[in-house]
Amino acid sequence: MKKKTFYIQTLGCKVNQYESDGIASGLEDSGLIRGETRQGADICIINTCAVTSKAGMQSRQAIRKLIRENPDAEIVVTGCHAQTDPDQIRQIPDIDHIVCHKDKGKIAQCIAGECKETPSQPSVPFSFQKPDFDNHAQFLRFDKPVSGSMTRAYLKIQDGCNAFCTYCIVPYARGASVSMPKREVLNHLEGLAGKGFREVIITGIHTGMYGHDLTPPTSLADLIREADKKQQVERLRISSIEPNEISQALIDLAGPGRILCDHFHIPLQAGDNEVLKRMKRPYTTEEFESVIHKIHDTLPYAGIGLDTLIGFPGETDAQFENTYRLVKRLPVSYLHVFPFSARKGTPAFHFDPKVPSEVIKERCARMRELDQQKRAEFIKINRGRPLRALVQHQEDKATGMLKAVISNYLTVHIPKKQELKGKIIDLTYEQCDSKLNIIGKVIN
Repeated sequence: MKKKTFYIQTLGCKVNQYESDGIASGLEDSGLIRGETRQGADICIINTCAVTSKAGMQSRQAIRKLIRENPDAEIVVTGCHAQTDPDQIRQIPDIDHIVCHKDKGKIAQCIAGECKETPSQPSVPFSFQKPDFDNHAQFLRFDKPVSGSMTRAYLKIQDGCNAFCTYCIVPYARGASVSMPKREVLNHLEGLAGKGFREVIITGIHTGMYGHDLTPPTSLADLIREADKKQQVERLRISSIEPNEISQALIDLAGPGRILCDHFHIPLQAGDNEVLKRMKRPYTTEEFESVIHKIHDTLPYAGIGLDTLIGFPGETDAQFENTYRLVKRLPVSYLHVFPFSARKGTPAFHFDPKVPSEVIKERCARMRELDQQKRAEFIKINRGRPLRALVQHQEDKATGMLKAVISNYLTVHIPKKQELKGKIIDLTYEQCDSKLNIIGKVIN
């Protein structure tokens, strides 16, 4: 009998990517074959995103496209948009299963069960459930380390969020903050090291809350300190962390010879205290600035990235200028600039006055110009330094060169040599073009 094939499409964040790879691994272990393209797949799974209204719309568009291109396929929809807006998903015809967050871990079991279903072994049905916001919340885990197809592996150590920022739908999709027990994290790191991974990106919805729900309680710094002692992999990278959860102990774990990469991606969102208060962000601009300088003073070459959310309801010209001036004077290396998008189901959806879309667009353009300035400045201060970088398996499509990622998140292009892929090498960079592409030289 011909083995069934499946295709899985992922929208949204690194946590979604990790969970998609976990689902795919379970299906492969059950004998199904993963297809690289959607054409001809027997089963199509889409892991949706709900972070903005636009993300939800794009998720629905992607579902319809999968159905059009694969009319005979079994269609499975999961992810945050499926959790927060199941009624909208149900309006799309020809979907076979809508899978809630709690049941993501059952997808492989259920789909494989359908493929092998007998009267004595019927498949397990999916049931839609709301997320838990109390101590009944459970961490969605995969028994084996999830590796995926990238040079660097993702490892989800935390899920859910208790913060309920006024613009964010994610807590309503994933429930209360929960953590993977420390022993399991270390076991997964060991498994990933055994598969040849040199760097692991630890990720979560609110990663800095890691361990607070465990018994006994622990912390992200404690976990990384333990990983630093064991050195199962050469590098750990935190995908994102809140500013008020960056301790000096955590910063010190990113020093020379330590396991943690000197790279901190930190959501600022706004550089005005009144806007932060309306967003329900738990820090002031003064506290944020102090954290950034603490990182920079300890690790002067650390990569520091910021998220900014532009055009929040009520944001005046003066308040935007406060954000712009704060970012301009901080020693950060890049920005992610997001225009505010009112998300139904969040308090901010009803906030007034709305900032006109043309004003948001103009402000975002200014912030993106500032991003390019910050990137150029950061590249300049790293010139001439000896650098250590992990060479990616994926080549740069434009140049055909290899991409090597430094611990502080700079990417350097080097001449193509197959034997370097997946290795950590020493290099320096020799030039940077007008598009901020860095060309480097391997140090023998």
